[in-house]
Amino acid sequence: MKILAIQNRKGIGDMIIFLPFIEAISKKYDTPVNILVKENSKAFQFLKNNKNIKNIIILDRDNNKNGAHDGIKGSFKLIDDLKKYNFEKVFIFNSSLRYYLISKLAGIKKIHQYDLFKKKKQHIIEAAQNFIKKELNLIVESNPNIFVESEKIQTAKSKYQIINNQINILMGIGGSGSTKRIPPEIFLKFMKLSSAQYDCKYFLATGKDEEEQKILNKILQSEFKNKCVKLDDLNIIDILPIIKNCKISICNDSSFSHLSSAVGIQTIVLMADTPLLYGTYSPKMHPIIPDGEKSVTHNTLGKSKINPDKIFSKFKEIIS
Repeated sequence: MKILAIQNRKGIGDMIIFLPFIEAISKKYDTPVNILVKENSKAFQFLKNNKNIKNIIILDRDNNKNGAHDGIKGSFKLIDDLKKYNFEKVFIFNSSLRYYLISKLAGIKKIHQYDLFKKKKQHIIEAAQNFIKKELNLIVESNPNIFVESEKIQTAKSKYQIINNQINILMGIGGSGSTKRIPPEIFLKFMKLSSAQYDCKYFLATGKDEEEQKILNKILQSEFKNKCVKLDDLNIIDILPIIKNCKISICNDSSFSHLSSAVGIQTIVLMADTPLLYGTYSPKMHPIIPDGEKSVTHNTLGKSKINPDKIFSKFKEIIS
């Protein structure tokens, strides 16, 4: 059976959140499924070896509405693109009439979709769980897993001189927005606390944004520079084996908090300005919220109130 799953949200985090539900469809029908996802999901980099996924089809839409699949003409192009696969069944992880009509016109006979026009206040995880329960009578836990080949793990261990008697720490110091990026001084205070009691090595993961690079350089110019390895020149597929060698991760709410927890590493998530569920949906996640806040969501704007002492306390609790 040829099955398509449509996951149209952008970003690595959302792709990882939906992964257990897509895999549940594959296991239910005992066949790998095809996925329609946006390019910035980076699915090619961490899912191409996933046995539950067959083809990764790129949904070419962007915020500027310049993508090949944007607009009316783009919808007809997407219809033509999907027709080539002769899909028999589709699972649409959204409430959009657009994707229902595209699937219908692409000749897909069996269409499973969220209730139409119910996007407002939709809980990203509960909506997916309810959808799979309703359509397949399956209860799916929110616990994504990304497989990393053991050979690649060993290669990374050798290449980056990762030794077991050190505490190897992934630090996800970047983020897709300025309000998510915790100031370098907070990371440096944690590094001072942790290196005083433990023999630590810090792997610094971030992007190439100018502000992210300033945070990276501030840390690399500190007294801890010889304990650091920067990862900003590597692709995700090359970073995953390094993460897998770490004992713990400390990350902003960013792609690396999602990737780290998904490869099975206990991950402290620094939640400054996004809904708390993005730092709690996996059992491997341990959120730290700003001082003085009972929760966190959009516009909390709490990045300067993340307490490094609380990070260190949670760090000690996890590694003990």
